Amino acid sequence: MRTTIKKIGKEKNVSSLLTNLVIAFFGLVSFMLLTRQLPKEQFGDWVLFITLATFVDLLRFGLTRTSTVRVLSGADREAFKTFLGSSYKINLLLLALIVMVCWSVAGIAFGLELDMNKGYQLFFFWYPVLAFFNLGWNTAFALFQAEQNFNRMLLVRLANIGLFVLFLVLNLWVFKLGLLEIVWVYLLVNLISSVWCSLKKWDGLSYLRYADSATEKELISFGKYSMGTLVGSSLLKSADTLIIALSPVLGSAGVAMYAIPLKLTDLLGIPLRSFTMTAYPRMSKKSLAGDLEGVRKTFYAYSGAVTLLFIPIAFGCFVFADHLIVFLGGAEYKDSLPILTLVFRVFTVYTLLLPVDRFTGVLLDSINRPKLNLYKVIFMTISNIVIDLIAVFVLESLVAVAIGTVFFTVLGIFLGFYFLRKEIQIESRHILPEGIFFFKNLKAHISP
Repeated sequence: MRTTIKKIGKEKNVSSLLTNLVIAFFGLVSFMLLTRQLPKEQFGDWVLFITLATFVDLLRFGLTRTSTVRVLSGADREAFKTFLGSSYKINLLLLALIVMVCWSVAGIAFGLELDMNKGYQLFFFWYPVLAFFNLGWNTAFALFQAEQNFNRMLLVRLANIGLFVLFLVLNLWVFKLGLLEIVWVYLLVNLISSVWCSLKKWDGLSYLRYADSATEKELISFGKYSMGTLVGSSLLKSADTLIIALSPVLGSAGVAMYAIPLKLTDLLGIPLRSFTMTAYPRMSKKSLAGDLEGVRKTFYAYSGAVTLLFIPIAFGCFVFADHLIVFLGGAEYKDSLPILTLVFRVFTVYTLLLPVDRFTGVLLDSINRPKLNLYKVIFMTISNIVIDLIAVFVLESLVAVAIGTVFFTVLGIFLGFYFLRKEIQIESRHILPEGIFFFKNLKAHISP
């Protein structure tokens, strides 16, 4: 019994899930602390700053991380130096571009005295600093995922998010600092993680001399599609926040309100992120070996298992939606409880559809069809932006924004299967049976 428990504890799916659970727990705590120490408008500004930062981070690291994970999954140890060094060099060049663009926009806005949302101001001025400070640990995550070393990934993330939560606790009771000071501390804790990764030679900084143009071209050749896919995927969520912030009616207060049910929905996606982090290298390895039947079975098992896992979770969240919103947002959001409850219940429907949509995209990347995955996400993103514009500026409704999320996810599932049937003859009818088989034969999927 003890041996079995120890084996399960080392299993990659479990390790990935535990890593994401711990990180998500600290993320939830930081979210709750911020809602209780910032006024609604300032919290909305913080959400907008973080949303924009996350979006651009996906753009930066999407160019190299997915392709690096894919090639490292089947590479020998000697190749690590070349790929990590080349990846780091590409990210340095992107950092220089980001600094130039963001500070140019900030300078122009300041010079012309433009009336810009405070969240956008924070982003354009402070994101270049954040981009430099989080470069090391974000680059190192490609190595961790390729090696399936989720324990190390957890420790690195705890070095920043754990310290940030500790500060927020002290700030709530002792310091009473404002939004700008909170941003400064957030920058500092990111720097701590990056310095650690650089000192341990996990991020590629020490391997810059091994970078070569051929490897850089290889990473960019695949990464340009995966970057577009990740950016599009991020826009699928962040477009809601970015467009709401532009509304003269909803504004920062609307962003703060919408962030409550959106955060709860992100928590429901923890198992999904964990399973995709382990499924992607496995499907990539089978694809590189020419084992297409193994690729199909892995896709069916993972997408079916996560969908079945989500059913009771989504049902419970649907029933107790109002209690969960009060728990997360605090007393300041009680006056908006009816509309936020409805938004969250719409999101639970979206959550049930998400696993199949996400795994079709992961599978397209795994079989080296990132261009098709990009097309899929582009169509989804365009539909989401159009619906958001109508929902925000015509209907002025947060519920309509949430309904648009369900619509574009259904579209994504349809497009995913359309592309995959042409490539490797995927059939949707195998998903739930293979998902059930996954749980019945869990020991067969345990691989430390």
